[in-house]
Amino acid sequence: MAGIRMIDIAVNFTDGMFKGIYHGKQCHVSDIATVLNRAWAAGVTRIIVTGGSLEESREALAIAETDGRLFCTVGVHPTRCKEFEESGDPEKHFQALLSLAKEGIQKGKVVAIGECGLDYDRLHFCPAEIQKKYFEKQFELAYITKLPMFLHMRAAAADFCEIVEKNKDRFTAGVTHSFTGSMDDCIKLLSFDKMYIDIGLWGLNSIPVKSHEYYPSLILSVAGINGCSLKTTENLDVVKGIPVERMMIETDSPYCEIKNTHAGIGFVKSTWPSKKKEKYDQECIVKGRNEPCLVKQVLEVVAGCKGINDVSNLSRTLYHNTCRIFFPHDLDSAADALLAGGNST
Repeated sequence: MAGIRMIDIAVNFTDGMFKGIYHGKQCHVSDIATVLNRAWAAGVTRIIVTGGSLEESREALAIAETDGRLFCTVGVHPTRCKEFEESGDPEKHFQALLSLAKEGIQKGKVVAIGECGLDYDRLHFCPAEIQKKYFEKQFELAYITKLPMFLHMRAAAADFCEIVEKNKDRFTAGVTHSFTGSMDDCIKLLSFDKMYIDIGLWGLNSIPVKSHEYYPSLILSVAGINGCSLKTTENLDVVKGIPVERMMIETDSPYCEIKNTHAGIGFVKSTWPSKKKEKYDQECIVKGRNEPCLVKQVLEVVAGCKGINDVSNLSRTLYHNTCRIFFPHDLDSAADALLAGGNST
């Protein structure tokens, strides 16, 4: 697969698993550097580290600063929004996020506001009213910084769309991560200019194959096509119907690797040796822990189920799509020329 270039748009490097900690127990040494070396060798050229709280966003920025190919987001996940009020001074907490985002922009590292949005499947972590209040507040971050938004919506379509509608002029572009709504919800989202949908882990069965037709300039970013997203042939049928010009890919690691029991496994060509965490070996992937190099498997499954033989060309298209949103000032000239010439996958 010569010429493969991939961008993993969501990696949770702040998760304890990359420090060797599983369920509170230290099983092996911190190994982000080793994980990154595998990713670069696999053809990953950039990684966006996800921030989900103020502290996590600080850590994500610190991690991003360790390598020129790492970038990050700054924001508060809906399930963490209680941190605004628990800080004792919500406005001061907001200003700290803004200051961090500006610092990261100056350093060329922060490329989006998020992961923020609504998650009504996990109200035990944070009540809906607090989620809505601070989801809306984070549009102010996007407005001030002029960054795109990395959004999360689960079981909250009506409220989510209402808030986005109210704030649609306050952000430049957005990717809706983990979409789980109905077709009506999808159409509503697609009515927003520069809104993109990340059909992920929970969303692949939710959107009919031809949903992209409702908004021709939309990129349907298939960031969550891994692990649970590839369990069934129905999942693969959805992928078949999405134009590659409307896709992105991600691992969402360390969660949800592609398993041997999943329908897409037959298309996977790239494999790495693995060992259990208790028998850690830096030459092997930790069994059951996803990592960025495995985005290559996602690429292979997309190519396989769509019948695409030129995987390199597919990777260039997906790379271009991703740059359009997160790296607009650094679009790859070769990819641009290829697409302009009508040779896209």
